[in-house]
Amino acid sequence: MKASSARGPALLVATCTALALGCESGSSGAGSSATGRPGAVPVVASTNVYGDIVRQIGGDRVEVSSIIGDPSQDPHSYEAGTQNQLALSRARVVVENGGGYDDFVGRMLRGTKNSSAQVVNAVRVSGKTPAAGQELNEHLWYDVPAMGKVADRIADALAKAAPGDASAFRRNAEEFRGKLTALQAEEARIKADHGGAAVAVTEPLPLYLTEASGLRNMTPADFSEAVEEGTEVSPGSLRETLDLLTGKRVKALVYNEQTTGPQTEKVKRAAEDHGIPVVPVTETLPAGKDYVGWMTANVHALRRALGT
Repeated sequence: MKASSARGPALLVATCTALALGCESGSSGAGSSATGRPGAVPVVASTNVYGDIVRQIGGDRVEVSSIIGDPSQDPHSYEAGTQNQLALSRARVVVENGGGYDDFVGRMLRGTKNSSAQVVNAVRVSGKTPAAGQELNEHLWYDVPAMGKVADRIADALAKAAPGDASAFRRNAEEFRGKLTALQAEEARIKADHGGAAVAVTEPLPLYLTEASGLRNMTPADFSEAVEEGTEVSPGSLRETLDLLTGKRVKALVYNEQTTGPQTEKVKRAAEDHGIPVVPVTETLPAGKDYVGWMTANVHALRRALGT
């Protein structure tokens, strides 16, 4: 998620003073935290998506702090506070997306001088590299198989931090991957029923999901890239995108609710006005959802939009 034209200046997180060493982040501030049992492994995740996956694998054996959990916060322009740096200085495991999405984590971690923390970089774990002449789609959590690899790597990192609980971590990771298998089966059903169907997107966020579902993205690349980068959409690119909807050349519009602006709103209205279903997606985990439930809801919404 790049800077959006709908956002103001980057948010500055309220800091904890040196006396407030026990200060925990809340869901309305720098992110969210969960305290496990005494002696739990302290973990910092860049976003609440990875924080949730850590919790599913670590259970009450981990204490997780997620830096980004508010939909209005943008990792690419995030301003760190003392609260985040304190959590990172204590962390034994750090989970980041990588790929340029949350570079602030590495900068902050280096500043804490915590060289012993194990860092799980999701992009590196996935093994993904950009195609020739293209940029990597860094929104890796929409790639279900990649999250299975990340879960295993998280379990390994936690096992090194707490060897006595290693079997529990690996058992939980296996259970988590089983849920992902069911989710992949849902994507395969869409591919079997609607493979080759055309869709439009407002930015690249959901492309791993649409590709796994066998759908063709018809959006002009410069439109979705401009939206992602927070730069001006050219009139020609906007016109091409609107034509996809007014001409009913796509079956659905997958719409990132966290990067909105005049152009994306205009595209959304065109879809609604011409009977094209709009599938809303987000970058961070919605309140009350876990990763699998969230992704399952996204897949089901996409299936309904396509007519089944």
